[in-house]
Amino acid sequence: MTTLDDRTTSPADRAEGSGPAVSDVSGPSRLAEPDEAISAEELQLAARNHGIPLEALRYDVTPAGLHYLLIHYDIPEVDPATHALTVGGAVDRPLTVGLADLRERPRVTRQVTLECAGNGRALLHPRPVSQPWLVEAVGNAEWTGTPLAPLLREAGLGPDAVDVVFTGADHGVERGVEQDYQRALPVADALREEVLLAYEMNGAPLLPQHGAPLRLIVPGWYGMAHVKWLRSIEVRTEPFEGYQNAVAYRVRRDADDPGVPVTRIEPRALVRPPGFPDFMSRRRVLRPGPCTVDGRAWSGHAPVVSVEVTTDGGRSWASAELDPAEAGEFAWRRWRYEWAAAPGRYVLGARATDASGRTQPVEQPWNRGGFANNLVQRVEVVVPAE
Repeated sequence: MTTLDDRTTSPADRAEGSGPAVSDVSGPSRLAEPDEAISAEELQLAARNHGIPLEALRYDVTPAGLHYLLIHYDIPEVDPATHALTVGGAVDRPLTVGLADLRERPRVTRQVTLECAGNGRALLHPRPVSQPWLVEAVGNAEWTGTPLAPLLREAGLGPDAVDVVFTGADHGVERGVEQDYQRALPVADALREEVLLAYEMNGAPLLPQHGAPLRLIVPGWYGMAHVKWLRSIEVRTEPFEGYQNAVAYRVRRDADDPGVPVTRIEPRALVRPPGFPDFMSRRRVLRPGPCTVDGRAWSGHAPVVSVEVTTDGGRSWASAELDPAEAGEFAWRRWRYEWAAAPGRYVLGARATDASGRTQPVEQPWNRGGFANNLVQRVEVVVPAE
């Protein structure tokens, strides 16, 4: 019988009486076999993390408990009363600021749509083995904090500064690498005026799972850049080669491809499923007659300028009406389409196009990590005859 010790210790380790290395705890990334089901490990991740229930797309601002959530390691225990943020590295004046100091700085509230870079991963073939997202890894919240750029200017960036590294208080092992969660932004992106050091979400103090007491908000970028439980900022004169920048969040075709970094959010539109669901399959049942099909659309590259809707699985498309962008350029926009639902079976979907010319694909944009997969959503609908 295999024991826990047998599973985590190599034969050589056991023969020599030594313990396992940290690298033995987790293995390299891999792709699922053609007929491989979701594993118990993936289900364990899915139980810890969750997406937005798609019916909650009706809210302009996503309630905190319905907002998507991804926690790489553990939720760390951080005392807001003693928590301080350090700013160091290639700066003229290293800083240490507490939460009270940050709250005394200029206060900004901004609606920002956050989406996980792996959203849609579980729909890919072959499937990258990781957090098994479908399409629900998104939310739109009001984040309150103080802009990052003035703090960096106060510290005095060195003339040869290249990257700004953000370190969270969460610690773990990923693909054999023990690490604090760290991500970096190029200096030019870190100095964008819209980047926030946030301490509130939807008008209330951050919840533990959303990064309390302090997190980074980088509007327009995928969720991996919005470092939670933020404890330090370090300015570097060379590109940051930490795991989350150089290894994890890169779009690559195969294991030997160095890939390109994941940064800004690709355009996406989601349908708020109409009617009511079957419990297991989530197929929708809709009464015949007039129906307003609606949802949300967003992009991190440029404002969304159009949304098209299909009711026949992508064979034909019709233009939807976009609501005004009253919440700002980094918040999602509602769209709507009037549909006369006749008895039958349908596959609904929507695709967004932004001002940069990017639009959602109808064929899967496959990559080894399952990142930035903005394939058009499929919503199966049955309209029964009355």
